[in-house]
Amino acid sequence: IKQSLVSFRLFLFLFTELVDKCIGSRIHIVMKSDKEIVGTLLGFDDFVNMVLEDVTEFEITPEGRRITKLDQILLNGNNITMLVPGGEGPEV
Repeated sequence: IKQSLVSFRLFLFLFTELVDKCIGSRIHIVMKSDKEIVGTLLGFDDFVNMVLEDVTEFEITPEGRRITKLDQILLNGNNITMLVPGGEGPEV
């Protein structure tokens, strides 16, 4: 168990270092729901809650794809599945 804890702490450290290097850059985020978000990362906390600006939200609905533009959002880190630094979002 001790080795697992050390490995997990190392993973968290490396992950937060990677996210920290993305501050001020565009980032593509895949959510647990049917949403993908692209925006400029302004900051994040220990729980990977993120503040993004110049945001485009892509959502799959029964009617098709919905695209929403937002000035700024606070994103709950619990709902993030994947981060793509420099990503431009899903193909339209």
